[in-house]
Amino acid sequence: MKALITGASGGIGGAIVERFLREGHAVIGMDRQAARLAHARYTHYQLDVRNGAALPEVEDVDILVNCAGTQNEDDIDINLKALIGVTEKYGVRPGIRAILHIGSASGHTGSEFPEYCASKGGVVAYTKNVAMRVAAFGATCNSLDPGGVLTPLNQRVIEDEELWAQIMEETPLKRWAEPEEIADWAYFLTVENRFCTGQSIVVDGGESILRRFVWKD
Repeated sequence: MKALITGASGGIGGAIVERFLREGHAVIGMDRQAARLAHARYTHYQLDVRNGAALPEVEDVDILVNCAGTQNEDDIDINLKALIGVTEKYGVRPGIRAILHIGSASGHTGSEFPEYCASKGGVVAYTKNVAMRVAAFGATCNSLDPGGVLTPLNQRVIEDEELWAQIMEETPLKRWAEPEEIADWAYFLTVENRFCTGQSIVVDGGESILRRFVWKD
């Protein structure tokens, strides 16, 4: 199958790209950053997903994974509006098999920066809207909403011993996810799953049970 993955050079996006390649699929990646790998079955477009005019024509997309996102930087435009634009262009059309939006547990709890929470909460509602429309094609659409993940974006708190201790107190499983764990969920929801749709799956080590947010000023 052919998978199109935005945010392909990031921590979670990169892990999803590698998982799909490892399973033998063709992958098209999009990111503001250059490609982080070279592979015969990988094509990379360096672009800003907010710029709809820059999005290339890509035919026969089977799976769309929207992973492009930011935190405290034009959150509504990148995390929500661009996600909608990409989905409407590549995902809502005959031939699509599965769409997955990478959201956030904060879209359910509200426990983070205001615009970030709003953007991810919008993803939850939009997921349901898309799921209803692509069901006509026999396709699924879900969101995967992680809590803490060990990515470069989060290094500022991971490396702060005092804050990290506080964060672990807020996380029942006492650890954050590896990007590869999120990639496993992404692969399952798009390739193996054929019946779950319109759902927002929270994968956060139990942190949403406590609903308190710790960050560094």
